[in-house]
Amino acid sequence: MIDYFKIGILTACVLGSFAIGWGLRNRDFNDYKREIEHAVKAQEAHVESIKKQQELVNKGITNEYEAKITALRNYYKSTSVWNNTSSSKVPGLSAAPSATDVITAYNILAGQCAETTAQTIALQDWIKGQVGIK
Repeated sequence: MIDYFKIGILTACVLGSFAIGWGLRNRDFNDYKREIEHAVKAQEAHVESIKKQQELVNKGITNEYEAKITALRNYYKSTSVWNNTSSSKVPGLSAAPSATDVITAYNILAGQCAETTAQTIALQDWIKGQVGIK
């Protein structure tokens, strides 16, 4: 009878130690999950902040670029010979390019170069703006 009593106490002690060990590990695991949840929320807030900063940079660069392109196009359109209504064509001389054609071609080329330069500058500004976001 004493042997069964000792075995019962030993069994209860073993089961109790398993239960205590499981409880400690479960508490540690729950603490770990809460810590991870806080880290996830902080990371999500950081990502949202970066997205907002990128949107601001993109919007600013886009607006500035569009304004510059519009100004360049208006400038080259206003200085173009297209607006000149007087005709300098000489009847019967269709093979030789006229000065009007040369000036018009130059204005078109200069306008395209100016637009390409503006695009490059806008891209550089965008990259500088993106690098500053942290």
